[in-house]
Amino acid sequence: MRRLFAVLALSIAVLALSRIGCSNPSTPAGYVGYVTKHPYTMAARFYELQTGPTSTGLGWRLAVTNISVTPNTSTEHFVGPDAVLAKDNLRIEFRAHLLWKIDPENVKTFVEKYGEAGENPERVAYDNFIKEPFRTYTRDEVQKYDGLDIKENIDAIGSAVQDRILKLTHSTPFTIISVVIGNIQYPQTVADSVANKLAATQVLEQTTIEIQTAKAKALIREADAEGVAKAMDTINQKLTPLYVQYEAIQAQQKMVNSPNHTEVYIPVGPMGVPVVGTMKLGQEGKQ
Repeated sequence: MRRLFAVLALSIAVLALSRIGCSNPSTPAGYVGYVTKHPYTMAARFYELQTGPTSTGLGWRLAVTNISVTPNTSTEHFVGPDAVLAKDNLRIEFRAHLLWKIDPENVKTFVEKYGEAGENPERVAYDNFIKEPFRTYTRDEVQKYDGLDIKENIDAIGSAVQDRILKLTHSTPFTIISVVIGNIQYPQTVADSVANKLAATQVLEQTTIEIQTAKAKALIREADAEGVAKAMDTINQKLTPLYVQYEAIQAQQKMVNSPNHTEVYIPVGPMGVPVVGTMKLGQEGKQ
């Protein structure tokens, strides 16, 4: 009986010890878990990767470091004392945005070479490995342009910075998605000057349009006058005295053929004015 109780006690003790240190580490959606095993007498070692949402199942002395594999946006501010001097020494304030993520297939390499224990290990890795080069590359590319030319070359600046970041992160667990340079801010005096220049340009453009409209109207009037002058020249060339007499004779013939008409012929002078006069009574027979 004592031996039976001893065996039962030993079994209970073994079962209790086996339960101590057992866990079921889980990984949420959008994360890859780096699972490690921690034996009592040995150093922690890599156990497996698990892609969320999932868990390891009940295991002995297991732990997990979950790494986000969804895109992250890191924004660097170049304002105040961190503003950048453009090529023409104009002080420019702006923000640079980097969209990146950790490659799910390289989470093991990331944790072992770049990650640190604690919350948001991927953010810590960004601060340690990418942040300062990203700021340096951005500053270098912006300084290649004059201040007022930066807005027109934002895409070119972003592409140049992205190319340099891609070279930096080649063969690493970091995946660079895009770089965006935005929110360009000029000193107030420069902004006011640009606004005034734009206003003056708009006035000049409006004045130019009005001048062009007036010129177009003048050309139309000139064309109309030229057309009238040509028409008058044609009429003057055709209206000869003989032509006018011909037209008069044709009109008289039409009148003769009319059933109701009266014709009166009067002498006219050389200028076409009718010749009129008066006769004194009693002198009709004197000649």
